[in-house]
Amino acid sequence: MWKEIGPAFRVTLLITILTGLLYPGLVTGLCQLFFRNAANGSLVRANGQNGQVVGSSLIGQNFSKPEYFQPRPSAAGAGYDGFASGGSNYGPTNQHLIDRVQASIDQFRKDNPDYHGPIPADLVTASGSGLDPHISPASAEAQASRIAKARGIKVEQVEQLIAKHIEPRQLGFLGEPRVNVLELNRDLDRSYPAVH
Repeated sequence: MWKEIGPAFRVTLLITILTGLLYPGLVTGLCQLFFRNAANGSLVRANGQNGQVVGSSLIGQNFSKPEYFQPRPSAAGAGYDGFASGGSNYGPTNQHLIDRVQASIDQFRKDNPDYHGPIPADLVTASGSGLDPHISPASAEAQASRIAKARGIKVEQVEQLIAKHIEPRQLGFLGEPRVNVLELNRDLDRSYPAVH
């Protein structure tokens, strides 16, 4: 019996050391060397590298004040909770989804009374992860009038800022053009501080 257990134990120990310690250590080291920002969560800091962490460029966060661009709704826990990542899984005919989308439409119309066009879908529906940090350029433009009014600036100034932050399709064909809400709001604060 010990003749069979000894080699099995040694192989298990070797595989544990290789796959549980050496490989993860090597991958972590390489990531820190070549992809430091991404490996550390793509954290966004106020005032450069030594500033306080204000978010991640990969995870959405809630902005509710009228002088800020608002993200798409989150189905992740109490809102943008990384531990509760996931969509609502409601089907298109589910009454809970219909009610939630209608509530989002009503809230958008209330917050943006000057906007009269069709509401972009991503402003009233959650992403698959519930943590998407991006909105479409159309969603940002739909909020431009409210933000201009709240900050006491011209709509054209807000639109120029939106255009500056539009990220193209990845590799020229993957995904859709998008705007990172956190980065846009940070630039908005730098360029046109809110009047209180």
